[in-house]
Formats: sequence, structure tokens, C-alpha cells
Amino acid sequence: MAETNLYIVRHGKTMFNTLARVQGWCDTPLTKSGREGIHYVGLGLQDTKFEEAYSSDSGRAIETMRILLSEHPEGKDIPYHVDPRIREWCFGSLEGAYDAEMWGVLPRVLNFKTEDDLFATDVSFEEIANAVEGADTANWAESYSQLRDRVWSGFEDIAQNREKQGGGNVLIVSHGLTIAFLLSLIDSKQPVRANLLNGSINRLRYENGEFSIRAINDISYMERGKTISDHTDA
Repeated sequence: MAETNLYIVRHGKTMFNTLARVQGWCDTPLTKSGREGIHYVGLGLQDTKFEEAYSSDSGRAIETMRILLSEHPEGKDIPYHVDPRIREWCFGSLEGAYDAEMWGVLPRVLNFKTEDDLFATDVSFEEIANAVEGADTANWAESYSQLRDRVWSGFEDIAQNREKQGGGNVLIVSHGLTIAFLLSLIDSKQPVRANLLNGSINRLRYENGEFSIRAINDISYMERGKTISDHTDA
């Protein structure tokens, strides 16, 4: 049986990413530079064989996956599935606000003075999720337990199903906080990360019911794709 590996890509840069606005369950399309970045990631992944592909049901994730598959020599033959469980956090009434507004509210809820203070401490994703839920005036935000169960079941089911079918690599497009949250669920010593790069790859191995982390925030595939593109254009 082959190893079961998940290549989890953060979607390409979007309009709201560029405008520094909160983007959870709300959605905006990839920008021109965002599409270009994912084009490079796709070129960098051309030599990696994938048994199947998954993305969240958000438009920005679907657009990212379509670009990745279009650059892969076997892209048309790779089975592709959409799973809403691996979408981004729901930020409730904070959706669409400027990032600074949300990260300005949460430190006050968590009794910190600034965003920098918040991330300089050992604050947990559970505390952040509880703060978002508390700050949400619309009562739409997910509770920590809902978030944990959704994210974990989504990625674990993908890994388990692939392992049962003989293993191999799975290409996945998800979202910044969701990916960082998953990493913390796998390894409680992982810090809270709010800075995973668009187009970065986070690689996990799944074996005998357990995940292990092999790479975090890896942009080497994007860099490789740029080199391939430069040589092709020359």
C-alpha cells in the first residue's frame, strides 16, 4: 500500500485578502495576481501524482482547484470532490469587516490590549473561537465544538477513504485559519497561525488512524513553478 499524503493548499489571493477584509463564509474571487500565483503552484505540482482532489465549497477554493487541475498533465482524469466541511471559519456579523476591526474586537474580548499582544501569548484557537462567537451580534458564528467537529471530520474522512483505497496523494484546497486550526488539532504544540500564505502547501501523512505533519506554509512549489514558467517563456 502506498503512503497516504494530503497536499493542502491555501486558496489563491482574493479581492478581500487584498483589501484586508474578513472572509470566512462570505466569498470574493481571486485577483489577477492570485490566479497567477496558483498557476505557478500548479506548474510546480506537475510531477506529483494525485489520486483525487477536494476543495471546500467556497468559490475561491473551487476557482483555485480548477487552475491547479488545469496545469496538471492528468488533471482531467483526477476525480474532484467538493466538501463544505473544509471551508473557512464562520465569523458571523464580523464577516466582510476590515481585518483590523475584527482583530481589534477580539483582544478586548480576550482581555488583551492589541492584536500583537493577542498573538504574542499562548492564546488558543478555542479562545479565539469563543471570542468570535461572543462578539458576533447575529448569532451566526460557529461554536468551538462545531468548528472542531466539522474541520476534523472533513479532513479525517478524506484521509481514511484514501487509505482504504490503497493510499496515494490527495490534492486539497482549503482556507488559512481552517488549515492552521487542523494543524493545531494534530499537534497541540503548534502555535496559532494567522499568516499562512496564499498558495502555500501544508503536507500531512496519514497512517493507522493518525496524522503527522510533514510541511507547513511551503511555497517551494510556487517558486518551482515560477522557474518553469520563466524557462518556458524564454
